Amino acid sequence: MSLSADDIGKIIKSKIADFDAPVVTAQSGVITALADGIAQVYGLEGAMAGELLEFPKGIFGMALNLEEDLVRAIVMGHFEDLSEGDEVRTTGRIVEVPVGRELVGRVVNALGEPIDGKGEVATKDRWPVERPAPGVVDRQPVDTPVATGIKAIDALVPIGRGQRELLIGDRQIGKTAIAIDTIINQKGKNLTCIYVAIGQTATSVARVAALLEEYGALEHTIIVSATAAEPAALQYLAPYSACTMGEWFMEQGEDALVVYDDLSKHAWAYREISLALRRPPGREAYPGDVFYLHSRLLERAARLNQEKGGGSLTALPIIETQANDVSAYIPTNVISITDGQIYLEGDLFYAGTRPAISVGLSVSRVGGDAMTKAMRSVAGGMRLDLAQYRALAAFAQFSSDLDKSTRDQLERGRRLTELLKQNQYQPVPLSHQVMTIFAGTNGLLDRVPVERIGEWDQQFRRWVGQTHGPLEQAIEERKVLDDEMTKQLRAALEEFNQGFDMGPETAAEGS
Repeated sequence: MSLSADDIGKIIKSKIADFDAPVVTAQSGVITALADGIAQVYGLEGAMAGELLEFPKGIFGMALNLEEDLVRAIVMGHFEDLSEGDEVRTTGRIVEVPVGRELVGRVVNALGEPIDGKGEVATKDRWPVERPAPGVVDRQPVDTPVATGIKAIDALVPIGRGQRELLIGDRQIGKTAIAIDTIINQKGKNLTCIYVAIGQTATSVARVAALLEEYGALEHTIIVSATAAEPAALQYLAPYSACTMGEWFMEQGEDALVVYDDLSKHAWAYREISLALRRPPGREAYPGDVFYLHSRLLERAARLNQEKGGGSLTALPIIETQANDVSAYIPTNVISITDGQIYLEGDLFYAGTRPAISVGLSVSRVGGDAMTKAMRSVAGGMRLDLAQYRALAAFAQFSSDLDKSTRDQLERGRRLTELLKQNQYQPVPLSHQVMTIFAGTNGLLDRVPVERIGEWDQQFRRWVGQTHGPLEQAIEERKVLDDEMTKQLRAALEEFNQGFDMGPETAAEGS
């Protein structure tokens, strides 16, 4: 069968009309220099800041320095597998990570890829790691507490949903322990937690994952890991990736908590990257934008108004100090960005006060707004009592002759300090906190020997659960302490004290 010229023309036109191919706008360049995880690429004139770049062998990078005739990019992988002359292509996408509920209970790296051996994470959405913080008009005041289960925090420096509260102190004095206790205490409280480990050993991250699984907290937690063995680029990206994962829950109208452990190592990683990128160093060799590094991260924590869904993202950044120096560059930067700090003191830790929270230096700028009414009614004057006790204790070292009121104040302070001590991984419910702090601030522990306060606390909590369950439940659910409940609580405490063995010396004093 022969075709005429007209038939051939019609066939060609129909084929052209049906032809559909994606438009590829990728540009390509060539690696001209490669060192310390930084690739210098020539030929990517249209690259965007923060754009994802595709290297050979499935390795990706991120464009950071856009210079006149070249691009400097960080390599997010093993740069040893690359060499000069390799081709680099733009992707047209900013660096993204997977987000969604499917990530909960998993351990992922800074790019959201699973590293726990449990298979792929089947998420539907991917969001950029760098996103603008919610504006002022999109926020609402912080007034709902994040119950940490730690008496010293919930009573003295309460944390609210949507707040940024800094944990600061020297190494190995309990900063991570407080964060882990807070995550454990969120079981059944509709708060999704994201724990991001920056620059830690793989063993430490595995230990945290095992602890959370042991206490049933991994089922509401995402762990983002960028260990010390990984490139500085991934340590730099990890907190932004974790924040994006938390923002997904916030924008669904839910509550999320992100623990950044820790931002000191994050600043070190950024300093390493910046020096390798040949950016001018400033104070302590940090680049000039190191403040912006953390401010744009922590400003993303917020509590959205009802028009935006009412969700919240709470930030718990951790900063490690050197020899209690809170006036160093990075600590002062992060203190000025956050809404308060919980300062852990080495001297208190080694003296046996754990958690080693310094009452005088710790503060929450949200204050009583993030407290339940029950806690506010019993712990209102506790901070002042403890501050006066610390001042008097320092003065009493130089004086042996003290009047009765000073001695009484010192004894009350010692008992309150003992009452705030707490074992690790044992968060205390709100009702028990309210009951025991009421006893301490209202003089119902004054006859209990100081060294037996911990024993009294444990026995009372066990006893009140068996004999006064309705009162305990009412405080937990209503979160208030009205006159009738106060009367019942005082009667319960007096009844328990009558049966508690105060010891021979105290009994003799009472008679």
